[in-house]
Amino acid sequence: MNDKRSSIVGFALIGIILLIFTWYNSKQAEKRQAQEMLVRDSLATAAALEQGEEATAADSLDITDLTAEEEDYQDQYLNLASQAETEYYTLENDQVSIRISSKGAQPYEVLIKDYYTFDSSDLFLVRPDKSLFDLELNTNQWLNTSDLHFRRVESTDSTLTLRLQFEENAWMDAVYSLASDSYMLGYNLHFVGMDQVLDRRTGQMTLKWVLDVPRLEKGYQNERNYSGVAYKYLANNEVKTLGKRRDMADENFNSTLRWFCFQQQFFSAILVSENGFPAGKLVNRFYPENNPELNLMQSGAEMAVALDNRSADFTIPFSFYFGPNHFYTLKSYGESFEKVIPLGGKVIGTISRFVIIPTFNWLRQFISSYGLIILILTIMIKLVISPLTWKSYMSSAKMRVLKPEIDKINEKYPRQEDAMKKQQATMDLYKRAGVNMWGGCLPILLQFPILWAMFRFFPASIELRQQSFLWCHDLSAYDSILDLGFKIPLYGDHVSLFALLMGVSMWGYSKMTMTQQPSTQTMPGMEFMQVWLMPIMMVFICNNLSAGLSYYYLLSNIITIGQNWAIRKWFVDEDKIYENLKKKANSKEPVKKSKFQQRLDAAYKAQQEQMRQQNKNR
Repeated sequence: MNDKRSSIVGFALIGIILLIFTWYNSKQAEKRQAQEMLVRDSLATAAALEQGEEATAADSLDITDLTAEEEDYQDQYLNLASQAETEYYTLENDQVSIRISSKGAQPYEVLIKDYYTFDSSDLFLVRPDKSLFDLELNTNQWLNTSDLHFRRVESTDSTLTLRLQFEENAWMDAVYSLASDSYMLGYNLHFVGMDQVLDRRTGQMTLKWVLDVPRLEKGYQNERNYSGVAYKYLANNEVKTLGKRRDMADENFNSTLRWFCFQQQFFSAILVSENGFPAGKLVNRFYPENNPELNLMQSGAEMAVALDNRSADFTIPFSFYFGPNHFYTLKSYGESFEKVIPLGGKVIGTISRFVIIPTFNWLRQFISSYGLIILILTIMIKLVISPLTWKSYMSSAKMRVLKPEIDKINEKYPRQEDAMKKQQATMDLYKRAGVNMWGGCLPILLQFPILWAMFRFFPASIELRQQSFLWCHDLSAYDSILDLGFKIPLYGDHVSLFALLMGVSMWGYSKMTMTQQPSTQTMPGMEFMQVWLMPIMMVFICNNLSAGLSYYYLLSNIITIGQNWAIRKWFVDEDKIYENLKKKANSKEPVKKSKFQQRLDAAYKAQQEQMRQQNKNR
């Protein structure tokens, strides 16, 4: 297979997959309104965050059963708790600042320090009145903790204990703890004397959490593509996702979950249960791009939590993670959090986790410019796969120099009925010359996993977030040299220079490989597809993707062009190759035929025998 066809295999696989993916997303947007109604009907009942306030966007997931009406509790302690004033308490370290509301003893606001939004504002992963965290208990009357105010009983710089009193000797404590230099917030529920309060017919409570995840990045579509809900089962280390690239999604669980995660492209809110969630439901929906409150998505969970309602003193341990999707940070907690980063499946993910990320972080120790790091990383990758590049080029060169011999075979068998014989002679020539017709294609296919791993790595790498290089202000988002003021379908409302340059380099590489092939080898329409259609299609696809990704493809194409030019100029003598191949082809030594060649011979003999029988019958 010549170099032209080998290149098309790689380009076509990438381009077709990405074009279908982009088209699918645009078509899904048209179904948003109808799907919203279906999801609302499938979930429970409407909820309100604050008593007497207008319902916010968190209500639309319909995952809670709270009301805005004041409850009339049977117990005097609960009546007092329902009427108290809301107070706020703060736990913070060098990584995060977390405000906790006395109403529901729930996280009310979470600031991630040392990070900023795309418009340089403070980065709040949880915003006021955009999160609802509730526990639903049966104490011979159903109550929701998000309606009730807990009172502070103990606090230090790193701990906070809030108490909900049920009787004089019965209460539930929400105990928060925040270690220094950690994104993990400890959250334990301590039940004292509740065996006399909890309904013994109910062996569990329901934990509900609804969060409006804010938009934090410049490119809505790119941010959305890498956001959603993730979860991990207690029994194994497998992490699955829900809702990515889908306007709406929901799923019920009957197997125990270890944790679930509301994941934005570069930041996550995770809730871990030490005992596991034995059953539950997760839901997710994306807001439209023009959402005035800059909400990205709304994620919700409704989980069963087992209660030891016959014990006078027991604790249910949880923990929150509020922080960045940094691979080594997530991995340090030993909970498989790092698997929420969309680095690909087993093969592609292995390359990313054990090759690309370690190499990238090693280079960071010596180089501060991420543009230079990508350049050096690209060169290193090209050096590693250079044997494959050499093999691919040499195979293509051998195919090219054998063109005069192929022409002789074509002249010898000009008739259509001799097609089988012509193919047999061609295969015999390749075999005698020692040329593998697949030699130029297989090396490119072997490079494809690395190419795909880089495609997954750059948009998901928080290291590139808000890192500038040349004219680009953020390598994790698209670069724009011109805002159009209107949107072109599948392209966007801006012009990415890195995407354009990548397209030009792809055109140059395709043009070079095409001109190296005799015109008689060009299939109809193949030149237009390779030289023009594929580069244009890739420009459309990459215009809204990470600038770092387009920059990498640009460098990769330029280096490949340089490699091929250098090999052709200084390392390959095609006249000498032709003489050697010609000697091998004219050799009288018997050549061991491959199984394919044997089948081809058998097919040819069967065809000849059939033709003889037809002539005899005439």
